[in-house]
Amino acid sequence: MPFDFYTATCYMFGRKRRNSVNEKEMTFLEHLEELRWHIIRSIIFMVAMIVIAFTQKNLIFNKIILAPKNPDFFTNRILCKLGSLVNTDLLCINTKPFELINIQMSGQLTTHIAISIVAGLIVSIPYIFWEFWRFIKPALYPHERKYARGSVGWASFLFLLGVVFGYFMIVPLSIHFLGSYRISDQVVNQIYVRSYIGTISSVVLASGIVFELPLIAFFLTQIGVITPSFMIKYRRHSLVVILILAAIITPPDIFSQILVSIPLIGLYEVGILISKIVYKRKQKEHEAFMKGEDRTDIEKASL
Repeated sequence: MPFDFYTATCYMFGRKRRNSVNEKEMTFLEHLEELRWHIIRSIIFMVAMIVIAFTQKNLIFNKIILAPKNPDFFTNRILCKLGSLVNTDLLCINTKPFELINIQMSGQLTTHIAISIVAGLIVSIPYIFWEFWRFIKPALYPHERKYARGSVGWASFLFLLGVVFGYFMIVPLSIHFLGSYRISDQVVNQIYVRSYIGTISSVVLASGIVFELPLIAFFLTQIGVITPSFMIKYRRHSLVVILILAAIITPPDIFSQILVSIPLIGLYEVGILISKIVYKRKQKEHEAFMKGEDRTDIEKASL
């Protein structure tokens, strides 16, 4: 098979195959040195993004971080308009914006630094994916590079799509439920700014990671860990896992959980479709190999 457990193990330990007869195979220490420079470049880029994020305090806090708790936020306005169409006020969320408090002398400074790190990490993810791809690319045969072409773009797109979904859909619902929930009228909510930002950061990052499911299905099928029949067999089990995951990253109300579960279920179905395509291609390659065809014929059979 063109991409098996041996290849995956080579990636994990930084080993690379020889791409041509004239190319000298690198030693383990040389691989570590090359990996070190990929990591250093990724860190330098991320630090630069963190510094830029730190200088954009007004944009990041007033326009992005604090915006979802205000009534004029995009999602809040859309849901309220939708509620008026169906004649219910339940969809009008965050109509009463609350104030955030700081209870530590250095609290606002440390909060500024923490959110700059999170923002820098999110912006740096596409570049980190690209550096990782540059490291493993020499280990691939030409036809494997063809199949993996665009993986960096897709990984970045899916992550950023998950971040956007989490920010515009999950975050406003979480803020509304957790910010307005009271165990008694005698207890007033005074929300710590670090708690507010921590909730937003965890939700957004979790959404970005979850949206990588189709790409994960592609690579796991490619290395033979899963098959389409495996994913179909455990589809019911995946629904339970998705509901649990939705309950973790959303406030505990049924509307929010359903709203988040729908795209996650869709991502799982897309993962099954991708797994089928990859599995059929691998079967064609295997059949061609068993018939004694050369590498060129194998590549043609996989088209």
